[in-house]
Amino acid sequence: MTTFCASDGTRLAYRAYGDGDPLVCVPGGPADSRYLGDLGGLSGHRRLIVPDLRGTGGSAVPEDVSSYRCDRLVDDVEALREHLGLPRTDLLAHSAGTNIATLYAARFPQRVGRLALITPSTRAVGIEITGEERRELAALRKDEPWYPAASTALEAITRGAGGDWDAVAPFFYGRWDDAAREHCVASRPENPEAVAGFGAEGAFGPAATRAAIAGFGAPVLLLAGEFDLNSPPRAAAGFAALFPGAALVVQPGAGHYPWLDDAGRFTAAVEAFLR
Repeated sequence: MTTFCASDGTRLAYRAYGDGDPLVCVPGGPADSRYLGDLGGLSGHRRLIVPDLRGTGGSAVPEDVSSYRCDRLVDDVEALREHLGLPRTDLLAHSAGTNIATLYAARFPQRVGRLALITPSTRAVGIEITGEERRELAALRKDEPWYPAASTALEAITRGAGGDWDAVAPFFYGRWDDAAREHCVASRPENPEAVAGFGAEGAFGPAATRAAIAGFGAPVLLLAGEFDLNSPPRAAAGFAALFPGAALVVQPGAGHYPWLDDAGRFTAAVEAFLR
């Protein structure tokens, strides 16, 4: 791993995969970015620069824990761009990381070449996802052997009555096989303070963010998974509509990690957009 210094002095780390023009890939979680891997072989087309967010993976824990806040993590993306010596960068982000990338595009639009938001979280723009919407998507999996236990757990979580988060994990994958189980363990956040601080008060200003991205001039892709309860296709479509002329792709049979469910289809869609 390579390290660089954030504006507040925190030492941050990133992985690099492949060759070619750089593509900065912001992980979700906040979790160790190893769960992204090389995004299903996307490193065969671009040089992937994959940072660990502060307090995760190889990146240091900051002295100021308020710097875990999403809007402040934008500064770390900018520090990485400067470290790489790029006048502007193509940017890909996944899940919660799409909030960081969206806020970065709102603050530094002239420094983004292309923006790809993969199974995006919509917190930064204030799009709410209802329990009923999640139930409708869950019902598409009713013939899966794990569905009864997962559905019961999902219902409890949706009602705010607790629930077993491990039991709902299959809903996040297009196939609940050994590879998905292994990936599920690797993708779990390990720093609860970073998770709690990410969405702390003041992290998001949806009205201002919507106004800023309404004039965003760079090409934008939003890619959703057909079965993704976390980032439903309907929410991704609403998010895409906030940008001028954004492209929306819904990957059939995919969950929240589409590069695992069908690497060929995923990389073809993203590479075509970046090209």
